[in-house]
Amino acid sequence: MSLGENKLINNAINRSYALIDYNIYDDIHKRNEFQKQTILDDKSLTENEKSEAIKLLTKNYDLNKLLFNSGTKRICENCNQKCLATTYCDICVRNYLKANFSNWTSGNDIIDNLIQECQMKTIVPYLIPEWIPYNNLQNIEYLTKGGFSEIYIAGWIDGCFIEWDSKEQQLKRFGIHDVVLKRLENVENANQSWIEEVCNLNTKKVNK
Repeated sequence: MSLGENKLINNAINRSYALIDYNIYDDIHKRNEFQKQTILDDKSLTENEKSEAIKLLTKNYDLNKLLFNSGTKRICENCNQKCLATTYCDICVRNYLKANFSNWTSGNDIIDNLIQECQMKTIVPYLIPEWIPYNNLQNIEYLTKGGFSEIYIAGWIDGCFIEWDSKEQQLKRFGIHDVVLKRLENVENANQSWIEEVCNLNTKKVNK
């Protein structure tokens, strides 16, 4: 799972995983409750650190609920639809993304349609694929050449989406974020193999 930068918190979360008896806590809901209680009982953490640890556990719990389509659904206070996640509404997130389709374009209909299709399958705010305009990149550096493309790294100025702001009803960004770039030949003729590569990459990110 995605952890924070605090080593004490990371260690406490890892201990909570190691202590799980899967014969007793035999579903994701029981395991989540056990882990939260383990964190609350951990005397090595301050109250603020416990809150941060539980926030990270809940983030992973929401991901698992949506991946396995398991758990009690709640009624979203904004759209009044049933959703699984506890810290956001995946339906509101998709509606927000769909409302912004007209605010961006890669200039290639095939690529635009692919990104929009992937966005409509979004289950967590921090794994949303986006089109990044070139002028939103900085410090572009050449890395290597592989196959039929050149590989670069760069800083994404705006940064990726990180979480859903229920109060403002919008996605919040993280800030400058490192990205890997692949310079494709004849990108205007994007073919099926390239599209499949992107789809496979997105699937791996969700299942990571």
